[in-house]
Amino acid sequence: MERALRHVASLSSGAPVDPALRVTLNFHPDRHVRGTPILRALAEDGVYRSQFVTGTGNGGLTAHPGGDRWRWESRIFAGAYDTAPAHERPVYGALNFRRKPAGGAPRFGSAHFRLAAGALARTTFCYPDSVFEPSAFGVADRMSLVELARADDKDALDDYIEAQVHGPVVLGRDVEALVLDPSHRGTAVEAAARRLPCPVEWHPGFRLTVEELRRHPDYRGREYVALGAEMARDGHLDPRIVGDAARSGLHDPQAVKRVWHYVARFGAPPDDTAGTAPVDGAGSCPSTSSA
Repeated sequence: MERALRHVASLSSGAPVDPALRVTLNFHPDRHVRGTPILRALAEDGVYRSQFVTGTGNGGLTAHPGGDRWRWESRIFAGAYDTAPAHERPVYGALNFRRKPAGGAPRFGSAHFRLAAGALARTTFCYPDSVFEPSAFGVADRMSLVELARADDKDALDDYIEAQVHGPVVLGRDVEALVLDPSHRGTAVEAAARRLPCPVEWHPGFRLTVEELRRHPDYRGREYVALGAEMARDGHLDPRIVGDAARSGLHDPQAVKRVWHYVARFGAPPDDTAGTAPVDGAGSCPSTSSA
């Protein structure tokens, strides 16, 4: 971990990051990890795990020796993790520099863990996403990436600064809150969230009408518009509806992911923090997933 942090720091420049900003780990809270509901797995483990451990994720599944994720990490961290055990590798999130209520990178899920300020000191950053083999890097005390990202004209789903959090993310220690979509109120997701060792909050919510969905056939493709319209209930899509479709086993997971991209892009809540509110009496929170 120290070797990786030192190497990325040597590539970084700029003023320190605003200490009020937070790293968020977006994920889908109603999916399963090896047959177990993700929030139950998190409660049992108490630690948020990388894709190298879980074998699951909301991006490409290439976290294995010789895979793309392994190769990208070897490049970014100068081989620091090449022979490390899977549980020692970093977990992925985003610096929420725009202070979005649904987290820094909602393309990866409707919920997010908001990490405490202390996590910034052991987080490295890059822009754009590591899939593009970036040359711009940052650490907490040398952060030029915010200005770089703000000046870039990217699609809303690509408008994030990737964060790699080094060292274990213990839910009861490192998480300020689990922030959920209101479509999960009164469901098994909320019940499981209340058993976690971290506070629970709600953002204003994702909601996309079929009418609006059909206005964007070229965004991900007409076939995904058609699939989204088929999945919709009462003329709309939300995270709960998309999650039910994902777990049904009736659809290609990659196709469902693209439908989610429509919801995240065109059904997102406003970019302000007014709608995020704590749940009375909620417990604290632990984990097992990969952004």
